Amino acid sequence: MVASQNPPTRRGHEGKPSPADADVVETSVPARLDRLPWSRWHWRIVIGLGTVWILDGLEVTIVGNIAGRLAESGSGISISTAQVTTVAAAIYVAGACSGALFFGWLTDRLGRKKLFMITLAVYLAATALTAFSWSAWFFFVCRFFTGFGIGGEYAAINSAIDELIPARVRGRIDLIINGSFWIGAAIGAFASIALLNTALFATDIGWRLAFGIGVVLGLVILLVRRHVPESPRWLITSGRAEEAERLVTDVERTIERETGESLPAVTEKPIRIRPRGPLGFVTIARTVTTRYPRRTVLGLALFVGQAFLYNSVTFGYAVILTTFFEVPEGDTGYYFAVIAVGNFFGPLLLGHLFDSVGRKPMIAGCYIGSGALLFGTAYLFDQGSLSAGTMTACWTAVLFLASAGASAAYLTVSEIFPLETRALCIAFFYAIGTAIGGISGPLLFNGLVSSGKPSDTTLAFCIGAGLMVAAGLVEAAIGVKAERRSLESLASPLSEVKEPAPAAS
Repeated sequence: MVASQNPPTRRGHEGKPSPADADVVETSVPARLDRLPWSRWHWRIVIGLGTVWILDGLEVTIVGNIAGRLAESGSGISISTAQVTTVAAAIYVAGACSGALFFGWLTDRLGRKKLFMITLAVYLAATALTAFSWSAWFFFVCRFFTGFGIGGEYAAINSAIDELIPARVRGRIDLIINGSFWIGAAIGAFASIALLNTALFATDIGWRLAFGIGVVLGLVILLVRRHVPESPRWLITSGRAEEAERLVTDVERTIERETGESLPAVTEKPIRIRPRGPLGFVTIARTVTTRYPRRTVLGLALFVGQAFLYNSVTFGYAVILTTFFEVPEGDTGYYFAVIAVGNFFGPLLLGHLFDSVGRKPMIAGCYIGSGALLFGTAYLFDQGSLSAGTMTACWTAVLFLASAGASAAYLTVSEIFPLETRALCIAFFYAIGTAIGGISGPLLFNGLVSSGKPSDTTLAFCIGAGLMVAAGLVEAAIGVKAERRSLESLASPLSEVKEPAPAAS
């Protein structure tokens, strides 16, 4: 049995077409998507789109852990450890920022599906070429385009996921998906242990095979992703309402077959959309800064804080272990794997609270809590009270909270701006926040850590902690209560046409 549908209609006042409303579409597609029960169809979306963050975690971790091996004589490439952990890291992030903006703009114009296929292809090609690097400059170029593809993924994937996942579970699903970065980080950490073992692989072979892992995993994801549909919400605002209706109807029939039950009736009022052409940067910038200035400040604060902290740790933690605790370069992966597991369990265990307790208290609490724990870690480190093991335990606790908060930053900017600007808004905040925190973080962090002075590393910890606490306070002051609310109620589509007020009698 198929649930009752609300096919798109075009009408004027009192149900009669009018010239002004001839192109207006009335639809319940968003409400129909939000009322769907969780199903195997949703799992296919999560697997097809969400698993890409595993690739990002794999990439960043492998590069951080193989830095020492790349710098060794006989690696097949003339490059220093500092060039890998600072220059290459900054170039990767610069590529990610550029890719996010470029592909984010295209995603809002050309659709989610087309772009999340293209961005993954760019990542795969660049990663494969990295394995064949013979000089520093070629390695840097490959790292830029690897980041270029990953940056585009952030915009295309987060917008598609939020537009396909029901509102009541959007928070936990988004957090877990973004937190899956750390599954890739754990894989990368363990893989680097084996691949850097010269008893198993030659110095110039192991690090090349490390990049091959990402290519193989990416090809598998590419095959699964072919079956992920276009966002029906995007189709409606792009003048393809009939296609959106057919897609949602097919999904409803599929879920009814899977569950053996009729779907609940749609209770929310339909929305009225007048499709419009692609928006220019000026219109989008005006929308973000003039219509939603407080939300703009919020997004920037959340992204700068988490970008500084995470890019510093992922690119620099191995340097801390080898510099201050004399951990062999081949063993740093063990410690990083522990941190990675803690990072994944943060969103996994806390994610449901973002839909029940609420966005504001949970995001603020995670940011401020992680900052406070990091201040404590900095104090213990400065006092010489930590070993490699206890330092890793402290960072695991810090990042358990920080990971949930950082994942929520992507959730926040993907749900509080209009649909037509969603992908580019994600790209904008990712690019600006990452450019400020993600490029300066590794450069400053590694610069301070490489000095070998505990006081300098303590300062680096305190800067990261201060930014996280500051972002948490911004969330507590101006955060948006977005839990269990439809995307359209949080930010009306720019193409929405409001019902005319009744004429006075």
